[in-house]
Amino acid sequence: MRGRRTLWFWAFVGPFALGLALFTYVPLLWSVALSFFDAHNTVTPTHFVGLGNYTAVLRDDAFTAGLKTFVLFTAFIVPVTYVFSLSLALMVNRVRRARAFFRSVFFLPAACSYVVAALIWKMSLFNGVRFGLANTVLGWFGAAPVAWLSTPDPPWYWLVVVTVRLWLQAGFYMILFLAGLQRIDPVLYEAAAVDGARPGWTVLRHITLPQLRATSAAVVLLLVVNAFQAFDEFYNLLSDARGYPPYARPPLVYLYYTALGQGQNLGLGSAGAVVLALAIAVVTVGQARWLGPGRTDAGG
Repeated sequence: MRGRRTLWFWAFVGPFALGLALFTYVPLLWSVALSFFDAHNTVTPTHFVGLGNYTAVLRDDAFTAGLKTFVLFTAFIVPVTYVFSLSLALMVNRVRRARAFFRSVFFLPAACSYVVAALIWKMSLFNGVRFGLANTVLGWFGAAPVAWLSTPDPPWYWLVVVTVRLWLQAGFYMILFLAGLQRIDPVLYEAAAVDGARPGWTVLRHITLPQLRATSAAVVLLLVVNAFQAFDEFYNLLSDARGYPPYARPPLVYLYYTALGQGQNLGLGSAGAVVLALAIAVVTVGQARWLGPGRTDAGG
């Protein structure tokens, strides 16, 4: 009987495990191997260069500038999305009627493609000509049209990037917070009311947030990883027929042009990918130690 259960287990899990190994782990390991070779226009190089690709990528001002820029981007987008998503969750959680409707409405943008959303923001909302919605509204107040995406000074493109990312991902993290809020025992709020705690910031600070510690750790972890992996919205918002501008270039865009551009330097691109993965791991471990995702919600 035990052997039969094992057979059925592998019958169902085996194809998925095989696909995961072939399409995820094998390419990942091969990418790490490529980072130690001179791999121009080939995925089967023979010239071993050791740490040469890592030295080259860390000395490339475009790559290091992209990392620094997106550390700042992460430091901004993570708390903004966290606060906005938590605020939505708190409001929806207090709704007594049509809660499912509001939950679905706020979650719906998460099902939208990043590419489609970026094109809507670029072509309709923040179009650089006077016919874009944002410039139309500015025109009502007598302001001149703004080139939202084509000028780095002032950097209005960050407003476009942040708003589209916030619109796309806030609903997903709202659902995570809602799940955490529904796990909080109502007795805690009743006891707080009996003790004279005022509804609002006091209850939020001393009951809700401590009970959401594990959920908050998971949300921050996902936000940090997604921020460093940003590609679709940046590429589709800022690139044009002339290519991608030198400003606001995320690490993945740099790796895209390095590995798949004219030079097709797969070794250098793989080295950059490993450096980016290590940077994400360091930041993730740091925030995990700070927030303590292994603690239970009840533990505060």
